[in-house]
Amino acid sequence: MAMAVEFKTYVDQACRAAEEFVNIYYETMDKRRRALTRLYLDKATLIWNGNVVTGLEALANFFDMLPSSEFQVNMLDCQPVHEQATQAQTTVLVVTSGTVKFDGNKQHYFNQNFLLTAQTTANNTVWKIASDCFRFQDWAAI
Repeated sequence: MAMAVEFKTYVDQACRAAEEFVNIYYETMDKRRRALTRLYLDKATLIWNGNVVTGLEALANFFDMLPSSEFQVNMLDCQPVHEQATQAQTTVLVVTSGTVKFDGNKQHYFNQNFLLTAQTTANNTVWKIASDCFRFQDWAAI
C-alpha cells in the first residue's frame, strides 16, 4: 500500500509540473517565440509532422520560419516515466491536443507529445524538453 501512495504522489507532482509547463510552452510559442528554445535541452529533438529537427540552432531556425500562431489546448495528460527506462533521470511524458491557427492558414487540430526531464540545481528544478513530437490531426476530406 505504501508503494501505491508514493507512486500517486509522484504522479500528482508530475501532473502539476506538466500543467505549469504546458501553460508556459504555448504562451511562449504564441507570444515570445524567440525564447522557445530555452525550454529545450541542447540536443533535443523535435519531430514536426514527420520532419526531424535536432539541436537548439536548428530549432531556433525552424520556429523562426513558422507563421504566428494561436494555440488552444483542449486536453492535457501526463505520466511519469519509470526511472529504469531513463537511467534514473526524472522524466515525464506530457500529451496535449487542441487546435492551432497559424497566420494565413485554416485552423487545425493537433496532437503533441513531450518528454520532459528534470534539470535540478541547488536552488530549483527546471523541466526541459528532451523530445517533442507534433502532428496535425485533421481528417482528410472524403
